[in-house]
Amino acid sequence: MLAHGAGAPMDSDFMATIARLVCDRGIKVVRFEFPYMAQRRETGKKRPPDRMPVLMDTFSQVIDDHGGPDHCVVAGKSMGGRVASMVLAEGKARAAISLGYPFHPPGKP
Repeated sequence: MLAHGAGAPMDSDFMATIARLVCDRGIKVVRFEFPYMAQRRETGKKRPPDRMPVLMDTFSQVIDDHGGPDHCVVAGKSMGGRVASMVLAEGKARAAISLGYPFHPPGKP
């Protein structure tokens, strides 16, 4: 499962490149969008990210929809990596990969 960062969607150049490189090695990649980004795609209006419980619930649902924790490595860019690490900490994945990890929310060191 590959989660986008706070500012760019699942089909950004970065996300598409990472997904392609991983797929080229025979590994299935599932990209998805958090609710705020899906809404942004529909309305064209920028929105702030959802709160962490919504982000984690969304990630967890995607995991459940694709075989569950025993078959899943979670990954994400920036904010998506932070959510991936928190999902892993709850035992909902086998491993996590973070691409540009923010150690804390913006403005809250």
